[in-house]
Amino acid sequence: MQPMTPMDVQAALRAHGLNAEIRFFETSTATSQMAAENIGCQLGQIVKSLCFMVELAEGAQPVLVLTSGDQRVDDRRIAERYGVGRKKVRVASPDECIRIFGYAPGGVPPVGHRTTGLPVYIDTTLLRFDQLYAAGGDHNAIFPITPDELERATGGEFVDIVRANGE
Repeated sequence: MQPMTPMDVQAALRAHGLNAEIRFFETSTATSQMAAENIGCQLGQIVKSLCFMVELAEGAQPVLVLTSGDQRVDDRRIAERYGVGRKKVRVASPDECIRIFGYAPGGVPPVGHRTTGLPVYIDTTLLRFDQLYAAGGDHNAIFPITPDELERATGGEFVDIVRANGE
């Protein structure tokens, strides 16, 4: 299965009424640190799109978690939301990312996915910033977005889903 492209992300941004333009860089933006260095912003302003699979009795449930680049997701909090043990939550494989979300890890955007209607959880620590930057569908593509736009475009829910300091 072929990955989707930044053109798909740009179309999704337009469909959500956002005027954000995807920017392309000569060097990779696949990690939060690389993205922040390319853009010249704080690490926390980078929106990491992390794909998880939650093993439920009826099958695997894909979940997208949008978190701040300077935070780590607490898989126990995902497990609690679904009433399962922590071992039932895992990071999606690269093949699952492409098949379900449409993009390879390091380029998964918050919008424009292959599968629609998936649960999206947005880390509340992103609310520290007025301007955020999210992956645009490839390892060197980024677009600007505000927390309000992120919530509106993804239909996501702001939740406390990151590890506490020192965990």
